[in-house]
This record gives sequence, structure tokens and C-alpha cells, in this order.
Amino acid sequence: MTSHLSSSRERGLFVSVDGPGGAGKTTIVRHLAQMLLAEGHQVHVTAEPSTGSIGKLAVDLTPTVTGHALACLYTADRYHHVETEVKPLLKTGHLVISDRYVASGLVVQRFDGVDPVFLWQLNEEVERPDLAVILEADPTVIAERLEARGPHNRFQHTPGSSHAEFQYYQHATEVLEEAGFNVLTVDCSSRPPEKSAAIIADELTPLLAPSEVVTP
Repeated sequence: MTSHLSSSRERGLFVSVDGPGGAGKTTIVRHLAQMLLAEGHQVHVTAEPSTGSIGKLAVDLTPTVTGHALACLYTADRYHHVETEVKPLLKTGHLVISDRYVASGLVVQRFDGVDPVFLWQLNEEVERPDLAVILEADPTVIAERLEARGPHNRFQHTPGSSHAEFQYYQHATEVLEEAGFNVLTVDCSSRPPEKSAAIIADELTPLLAPSEVVTP
């Protein structure tokens, strides 16, 4: 029997980008998507909270609902987001980039005092991204950026939120690494967003290589 090697990629790639407010996630995601599109990949950018019904409800209730209830709602949106948007696109070979994902789920509700062990238990069955990017930045730099742009949610009104969020993301990184996630940390304190995007794109290069399939 003779075996032949052929290149095939039946499933796309799932990339998540998380990090503290003010780290430049959305801008970096935009640059990353443009780079990958220029290379000829099918790219779909999404975000959490999602635009689905649960995600919209979570956004509407964030100012008034706290703690475990809000954590459960955001996690429900995450599972629904994966089933209704992410997985179908992966099946058609798309490279899906999510602006916020499970790492944010391990961080944000800690501002409401939710136990990080509980947050991991909620999220441990989610679809694992092929690459989980966590942006890092000096909390003092982030605080200055937030002050300049204004807070985006009630969590960023908390005094010292940038320093606390920095520590929460460090812990989330450790949790994901211990759980076997493929984690890439990128320091974007002073690095231009396009440079941070290029680092992520370089990390994706071997993952984007067509897989070799043995056929008789």
C-alpha cells in the first residue's frame, strides 16, 4: 500500500484576545485581522459580550446586576456565542478572532468579589481557542489611557481598577496555562498596536500551516 501526503485544513482557527481595559484590544484585533486578510485567510472578527440575545441582555444588566448572577449570564452568552457563531464558522474554515473570551470571564466579575475558583468552574467547559492571547500593559499606563478616554463600564470606575485588573489577568494567565491552554502574552505598554498584532500573527504562522493527511 502506497501512502500519499496531502494538505488539508477542514477546520478553521479560533483566536481569543483578552486584556485589561485600555490595553488596546480592539485596535490590535483590527490590525491582526487586516494582516491575516492580506495573507488570503478567511477572517471573521467577533466580540464578547456577543450581539446575540443573551449578550445584549448582559450588556443591559451590567449596570444593575452584580456578582454571581452577572457572571453566570456572561458565561451563558459565551457558550451560546460559541455554538451559534464561532463553531459554524470554524467548520467552514474561517479564522475566528474574538475580542474578549474566557480570560475576561475569569477577571471581570472578580471586581464584584466572585471567587476565581467559581469563575473557572463556570468556564472550564468552553471551546478552547487554538491561541489565547492575553495583552499586558503597565497598570499606570493603562490608568492614564482610561482617564483620557473615560471608563467603558462600572468596573472601571473602581479606584485602583487598573492595578487590580492587571493582577487578575496575571492570575487568569496562570489558570489557563495550568489547564493546558495555548497562551501567548504580549506586552503592549509602549509597543504600537500594529507591532503587537504582528507578534500574534507570527505566533499563528505554524498553526495556519496546512495539516498533512495520509491517504492510501
